[in-house]
Amino acid sequence: MGNNGNRGVPIIDKERCKGCGLCIANCPKKILAKSKELNSQGLHYTVCIDESICIACGACALMCPDAAIEIDKFVEAEAV
Repeated sequence: MGNNGNRGVPIIDKERCKGCGLCIANCPKKILAKSKELNSQGLHYTVCIDESICIACGACALMCPDAAIEIDKFVEAEAV
């Protein structure tokens, strides 16, 4: 597994994010929040506040109407 036992991390495109909050509401680990900063559209975009417990379930990416989130899943090394 990845660092600290997590399975991956969400990659959020802050410029595509319109801050609707659907990803935040649907994250089972509750690790997403609105940023304090604004993107170029003047919107509070989503940020991950604790990547170490992300389970890479993809719920956030699935719920995003703007396709602003991808999940970077960690791959376990095979035993030799």
